[in-house]
Amino acid sequence: IRDSRGEFYLEGGAMVLSDGGVCCIDEFDKMRETDRVAIHEAMEQQTISVAKAGITTILNSRSSVLAAANPVFGSYDDSKSAAENIDFLPTILSRFDLIFIVRDIRNEAKDRKIAEHVMEVHINSEEFFENGESGETETDNELSLMTMKRFISYCRNRRAPSLSLMASKLLQSHYIKIRDLQRRRNIEIGKDEASVPITVRQLEAIVRISESLAKMSLSMYVNKDHVAEAIRLFKVST
Repeated sequence: IRDSRGEFYLEGGAMVLSDGGVCCIDEFDKMRETDRVAIHEAMEQQTISVAKAGITTILNSRSSVLAAANPVFGSYDDSKSAAENIDFLPTILSRFDLIFIVRDIRNEAKDRKIAEHVMEVHINSEEFFENGESGETETDNELSLMTMKRFISYCRNRRAPSLSLMASKLLQSHYIKIRDLQRRRNIEIGKDEASVPITVRQLEAIVRISESLAKMSLSMYVNKDHVAEAIRLFKVST
């Protein structure tokens, strides 16, 4: 950015400001291509390199990215595949650990429940926000906002789980099994080259999910249950 004297200086963008936290991006599909390419480095190396106007530096952007985008045709088209509905290059899609397709299915019971919840929030808005901010009242199976904040902060600061030997073996066998199945399928259909269903990048994604599940359960080690749940989430999302 150019200041009042005409000199250039650096100002942190969204990815740099969210260092150590979460960067939430809405309308991801409407982002300029140049900006989307700049995110590649941030999501892979957790840094952003700047080499402009005589300034050469590397800024930290150690943040998680939560992005939302709309389908190509405005609404999800069931007659077309997921790849046709999502207009993103594999280079950016492969950098996300989990990808979920959220569809607005018309269901009277579900629609009624959503409408009732929205009305309830507006009717009891004062009471709702007071409880949310103070964190004093909690209902059955429901944590207050303050309790949830404290829990997340404790998990992040006090827990850094490491992979157990059993968990690492389970991850290795899963990775090898999927790649082997694809190789056999290619031989059966007589294809020399085909899309690879899982790469090292996806393996690292499953490791990250496993570690986060271990953090949530306040465990010091990633066990086979955490890995099994991470694999289930990965399969559901892909």
